[in-house]
Order: sequence, then C-alpha cells, then structure tokens
Amino acid sequence: MQIYRLEGQGGIDGLALREEAMPRPGPHQIVVKVSAASINRRDSMILNGTYPLMPRPSIVPLSDGAGEVMAIGDGVTRFAVGDRVTGSYFARWIDGRMHPGLVDQLGCTLDGMLSEYALLDEQWAVRLPDHLDWHEAATLSCAGLTAWSALTGAENPKPGQWVLVIGSGGVALFALQFAKLAGCRVAAVTSRAEKADRLGTLGADLVIATAETPEWGMKLREATGGIDIVVETGGPATFAQSLMASSLYGRIVLLTVQDQKGQSVEIPGSVYQRSLATISRVFVGSRSALEAMLAAVATHRLKPVIDGVFPFAEAREAYRHFQQGDVFGKVVIDGARPFPTRQERQQ
Repeated sequence: MQIYRLEGQGGIDGLALREEAMPRPGPHQIVVKVSAASINRRDSMILNGTYPLMPRPSIVPLSDGAGEVMAIGDGVTRFAVGDRVTGSYFARWIDGRMHPGLVDQLGCTLDGMLSEYALLDEQWAVRLPDHLDWHEAATLSCAGLTAWSALTGAENPKPGQWVLVIGSGGVALFALQFAKLAGCRVAAVTSRAEKADRLGTLGADLVIATAETPEWGMKLREATGGIDIVVETGGPATFAQSLMASSLYGRIVLLTVQDQKGQSVEIPGSVYQRSLATISRVFVGSRSALEAMLAAVATHRLKPVIDGVFPFAEAREAYRHFQQGDVFGKVVIDGARPFPTRQERQQ
C-alpha cells in the first residue's frame, strides 16, 4: 500500500511517500480503506516541529480521515466490514475528563490517516453520518469537534446569544454552522472583505473586515450589546479585540495561544479589569463528544465547507496550500487508488 511518513528534519521535504505491506488486524483492530483525509493547523505545526506534543519518529500524519472498514479482528464488536468510519482525535479518550494517560493523538503519537489503509483499534473509531460524502466526512474529528466543544463544553449556547468567530478556517466555519443550529446570532471577523458574502451565506448575521476596521472590538460590542461566546482562533493578533467585544459575563474559548513567531497572548489589564468574562481552553474532545457532534450533524444534515481537494500524490501541495493561509474551509487530500464504496458496489 501507499503511505506517507514524516521523516528527517521536518518541513514539507520531510513528508515522504512510501510503499509498505498491507496491515493485518489484531483481535480488536479494524483496517480502514481511507477515502479522504484533511489537514488541520496542528498538522502543519507537527510538520514544522512547533507542536507542543513530540511526534513519534516516522509517524503517519493527519488525525482526520474517513473510509470504509475492509477487515476486522476476531474480537471486534463495534464495527462490521463495510461500515463508514472516522478516527477519534484523542484515540484513548473515550469519555469524562482528560488526564495525562489519554494524550495519544492520531497523526502525532499514533499513526494517522494519510495512508491508503489505516489500522485502528476499534475503540479509536466512530461511525459516520450517511449523508456526508468522503471529502466532507474527513473533516470532522479535529476542527469540527474543537468548534463543537468550544460552544458546548461549559454550557450549551442559548438561542439568541451572540457568538463570535474569527477567520474562515475549519474551526471558525464549523463554529458558525453549529451556532446557527443552536439558534444563535453570529458575528464573523475576516481579514478580507471579499469573504463577507460567503460568510453571510453560511449564516453570519454581522461581518467585519479587519482591513477596513482594525479596531473592531468596540464596534462589535456596540452593535451586539456584547458577545456572549467567542471562539478565539486568532490568538495574539485578535485576543485583545475579542475581549473588548465580549459582554460583561462573556465566555472566551481561547484555542490559539501563540502565533507562528512564538508571540503569546497577552491580557490587556485596562480592559480585563472592567470585565467578568471567563477565559477557558478546550482540547478538541473525547470520543463520546465526537459521537454527540456527529449525531447533530446527521440530524441537521450539516455539510462541512471544503476549500479544495488534492490528489493523494500531491499531499505536499495540499500542505503548501494550507500553510499559505488564505483558505475558506477545509483542505482535503483524496485517498490513494480509489476503491469503490459499498454504495457504489451495490449500484
């Protein structure tokens, strides 16, 4: 089979395509024919050597991927051949609270999804909604679950509340979509005015272009009466404005704490001393949270936003496109040597 591994000193040149033997499932393992995978910010950080969790040498990258179960071990009870599945980001975190024994991640300390076939423990995977195509199904377990946890981790958002999303990457767009499902109003901040219409089409009620309004925090607060939930993906460049935009008892979920230059988020005392906002963090989420999110996706037939799709052989180009930053939604990599799905075989 064809498989990518991260080798050498990192960077794009460290992404190496190899030919390896097909995996065979152990008693509680499944073999998945990967039909698509997608890139997240952490995957770029792992590639460049800036991720806080040390990857295993020669790791297969990417936490997010989707495919069909092709073989199962004798003891497998959760899946059958032909099931459509995706992996869980923190593979060993089934439910409850995170602790140090659960930090293993697909595409970092455990082999990920940028491979023709993936070998997973049956506890590391979940079933996918039937309405999603493979490209859409491959985008959910990191960016989708991070957005879901940011909105629902402390308490469920209430209809009519204001939610702020920043940019047009995967987490921001999933947060926008999930917030609208909950009946919230959404304000979106983008660096480029030409993206405003696309954000509006997805449901954003108010869009501000930072190129035209660099000090947007107070403008948002005045326009909305104060943001109730901020999904803060901008980090040092946007945090101060997000704090200004927040309501007195707002909730800021801080997902990015450093920029690419290593600069950290700073809390402006003159603003925070007038605020009772709660600043919190989330680490993607557990398998049970992923299953709850996918149930909502299935119920509402939500469709993830795809920026672009690259062939398996062009995985390096996919990374380069992602790293240039001007994306709207998820960057997806097709599976190797497309294999007909169960539905296609039945047609």
